[in-house]
Amino acid sequence: MRAAPAAVLFDLDGTLIDSAPDLAGAGNELRVARGLSPLPYESFRPMVGSGARGMVGIALQLGPADTDFPAARDEFLRRYEARMTRETRVFGEIPSVLQDLERNGIPWGIVTNKAARFAEPVVRSLGLHRNAAALVCGDTTPHAKPHPAPLLEAARRIGVDAADCIYVGDDLRDVQAGRAAAMCTVVAAWGYLGLGDAIDDWGADRVIQAPRDLLNLWPMA
Repeated sequence: MRAAPAAVLFDLDGTLIDSAPDLAGAGNELRVARGLSPLPYESFRPMVGSGARGMVGIALQLGPADTDFPAARDEFLRRYEARMTRETRVFGEIPSVLQDLERNGIPWGIVTNKAARFAEPVVRSLGLHRNAAALVCGDTTPHAKPHPAPLLEAARRIGVDAADCIYVGDDLRDVQAGRAAAMCTVVAAWGYLGLGDAIDDWGADRVIQAPRDLLNLWPMA
C-alpha cells in the first residue's frame, strides 16, 4: 500500500484476542458433564472461528442436523458465558500495534460474528473498548460475515469509506466479507484458521505472520 488506510478493522477471536482457552474449556465442560474425558486443547483450537457450532462439533460430534444439537449448543453458550473472561487474553503484540495506529491517527475497530452478549463483556474486560472506534457484533446488523454488512456498518460508524479500510481476520469468511465490502483484506496467520483450504488460497490481499507485520503494509511515521 502506498498510503495509510483510513481505518483498520479487526476480527476479534483469533485476531485481536486468544479466546480459545475459554472456548475449549467450555467444550470440555460439556464432555465432563456427560462422563467423557476432556479432549486436548489442540483439538478445539482450529475450530474456534466456527463458534458454538464448531466447539459442540468437536466436543460431542454433533452438528446442526442432529436432534440433540440445539440443547447442547445452548448449554455450551451458558457454560462459555460463565467463564468467557477467565483465560482469554489479547495477543502479545496487539497492544503496541494498536498504539502505533493511534499515534499515526488511524482509527481501528472490531467486527466480529460473536453476539454482543459475549463480545461486549469480553472487549470491555480486556480494555479494548477504550479506544476502539467501532464494535460491530454478529447481531448488530441483519447479516453476519461473510456478508459485507457488518464491515460496511463499522466503516459508517467511523465515518470513512469502506474502500479505504483494511480488514484483518483469521477465517475465510473474513476475507469473503472484506472483499465483498471492497476492503483490503489481510489474513492473520497467528489465528485459528480452521481446517479447510490453505490460507494462501483464500484470495486475501496479504497474509501476515505476526501482528506487527501489519504496520509494514504502508509507510508509518
